[in-house]
Amino acid sequence: MDSNTERSSNAQRGFRVQAPLVDSVSCYCKVDASLKTVAGARKFVPGSKLCIQPDINPNAHRGKNLRREKTRIQPPLLPGLPDDLAIACLIRVPRVEHRKLRLVCKRWYRLLAGNFFYSLRKSLGMAEEWVYVIKRERDGRISWHAFDPTYQLWQPLPPVPGEYSAALGFGCAVLSGCHLYLFGGKDPLKGSMRRVIFYSARTNKWHRAPDMLRKRHFFGSCVINNCLYVAGGECDGIQRTLRSAEIYDPNKNRWSFISDMSTAMVPFIGVVHEGMWFLKGLGTQREVMSEAYSPEANTWTPISEGMVADWRNPSISLNGQLYGLGCPDGCKLKVYDRVTDSWNKFIDSKLHLGRSFAFKAAALVPLNGKLCIIRNNMSISLVDISSPDKPVEGNPHLWENIAGKGHFRTLVSNLWSTIAARTGLKSHIVHCQVLQA
Repeated sequence: MDSNTERSSNAQRGFRVQAPLVDSVSCYCKVDASLKTVAGARKFVPGSKLCIQPDINPNAHRGKNLRREKTRIQPPLLPGLPDDLAIACLIRVPRVEHRKLRLVCKRWYRLLAGNFFYSLRKSLGMAEEWVYVIKRERDGRISWHAFDPTYQLWQPLPPVPGEYSAALGFGCAVLSGCHLYLFGGKDPLKGSMRRVIFYSARTNKWHRAPDMLRKRHFFGSCVINNCLYVAGGECDGIQRTLRSAEIYDPNKNRWSFISDMSTAMVPFIGVVHEGMWFLKGLGTQREVMSEAYSPEANTWTPISEGMVADWRNPSISLNGQLYGLGCPDGCKLKVYDRVTDSWNKFIDSKLHLGRSFAFKAAALVPLNGKLCIIRNNMSISLVDISSPDKPVEGNPHLWENIAGKGHFRTLVSNLWSTIAARTGLKSHIVHCQVLQA
């Protein structure tokens, strides 16, 4: 019995007849390209089935191979060196030159635009800290500047996005050491905002983040465990002063409410110390109020009277101690003693600049383990607080001017700006932060 007779007899008995095996070349996608229809292909490949990947590109595999070959033959980062050694060299280039490195070639640009390069610098202790100053000019516009303490140079930055070019009462904080966030505030035309944006010191660009849950301006903000907290402030409407508070977790990329403050407040000073967030501000009747927030318990508690009484803006917690200013120009520092519940004299530079608004200390930030004082005239001083028991006279290095080129030059160079400030709106520093890269 031949095969055809056997196949017909099996069909009559009810057995399932297996279709002839289809060779890989009989798939429609492999048929000559001149056959434009499936029907036309059927004539030349009888018994073949529709390809399970009808959209397959016959040249796709070859394209991948070509890309792999190109990556294999792409030029090295540095001629004569493997890429791992080239990266070891490039991460040692000072941060001030990184803008130029990005312009060398596409490979260098991609390397410096990613997180790997700067994460490696940070893990090896090569990350550099720059001071970022956000300032309101006399015309009411917002400008910002970056100061490189190593070379003592002010560096150019991309302009602040339009929604914050003239905003009032917005918050500013740093997450992950390299992302500077601007959030909330009041637009002169549109009113209170929920908007959140951030600048990356690694990419030198601005990005969007999820909006806050509540519109607010002139509020308090802080960072605890790399989470952003905001509380109080004002909002357009009947109930202007707010009690609500919220938190932003960058890992979850979302905002959520936390416990409300005991009373509505417009904070004008705040600091994180020993895991607690301390706030001092004005209530609905313009009375001075204060509260402290515990992230672990999610509760607000009163602050001791001794701390609130002499607590002045700005202040900072550094190396387990809470520091504040003892004079407007920041040439005297005091420290808070929890045992006596009082502020005590800590250190004096003996070189006072005066009470001019231009010399007023606007911010205290930590910089390379030292306390950094930034004034409205953009002069910067560093204070070494590691040896508080030694007198300043015997240790002149404890107090160092890194912007302004010394006390006497600062006085002369800022004389004209001080006189000019009396005739109109005064430019002043709104926020100051330190970013690593």
